[in-house]
Amino acid sequence: MSGFPETLAGAVELLRELPRRREAVPDARERVSAWRAAHPESLAQLVVDVRPGTPIVDYDLVLDHPDGGCVAITAPAEDGVPWTAEHSTHWAASNVLSVDGQQLSVQTALFTLKALADRDRTVHDDLIDYCLLILESWQEPAPSQEELQRASDDFRRHRGLHSRADMLRWLEEVGLTPGAYDNHLHSLAKMRGFRARREAESAEAYFAEHAAEFDRVSAVWATGSEERLTELAGRDDPFAALGEAVARPVGDLTVHVADRSASELPAPLRELGEGEAIGPVPHRDGFLFGAVRRRDPARPDGPTLAAAGRAAFTAFLADRRAKARIEWYWL
Repeated sequence: MSGFPETLAGAVELLRELPRRREAVPDARERVSAWRAAHPESLAQLVVDVRPGTPIVDYDLVLDHPDGGCVAITAPAEDGVPWTAEHSTHWAASNVLSVDGQQLSVQTALFTLKALADRDRTVHDDLIDYCLLILESWQEPAPSQEELQRASDDFRRHRGLHSRADMLRWLEEVGLTPGAYDNHLHSLAKMRGFRARREAESAEAYFAEHAAEFDRVSAVWATGSEERLTELAGRDDPFAALGEAVARPVGDLTVHVADRSASELPAPLRELGEGEAIGPVPHRDGFLFGAVRRRDPARPDGPTLAAAGRAAFTAFLADRRAKARIEWYWL
């Protein structure tokens, strides 16, 4: 290893003296070539790292070691942080999620969480669905200016951003530039287009298979303790018992009267026929006793098919989520 310490010291001095701007890289290569000619045993090779978005470059010098192998030298001349350490984080470290290969970055995840409305879903499902919709809408045509405007109008209206000042203030609060918002809006418009097409294509088939979900149902039900509900269920006429509970609620009972589609009712009531009762049965954190007063079969009219399309899309996403290859990068 005779002479190698001196070669190493010289290599360090060489690195510290190299010009670190992009336009000076050819000059740096010439200096290293001249130094290698003076130290042929080193077989010195210059490695140039070009920093993105800046005219500054970084260097490594790779030398052959007399005992085999090689030595890589980094000698930053200014801030003292080697570029290999400064850029040591793997690109995937900025991601928190991958769904079928679609990456979700920390920045996008934070934006998604900030923009979410209050819904009865988990944040995990929302993030996964966002990735799935990016994948599914990838081949959708580029949105028109009108589609972008509609997406933006809906986005702002949903969040109460009714003026330019409101919008700019919101962008500042979430740390987004107008350009970043435009990029998100482009993806949002494509996802909206995919969803609209998918709902329209699947509505009739979904209705044909699940027509009972869209029946118009008039129902009454009570929730509360099993003991109190058992008393109601023991009456000869469940409707009279529930009517009494509506008129004079007793104890911990909560009574509901509703006229809505079957799919919007509590699960125990959705498949009941007209005049049928059920309960007490477990429901959420307590028990339920209820009955159906009237059930009108659904017809495939416009509003019903629109609802069927939405239900079909929800089922599609749930199926995709169940089959997707999901990897979380929390650590």
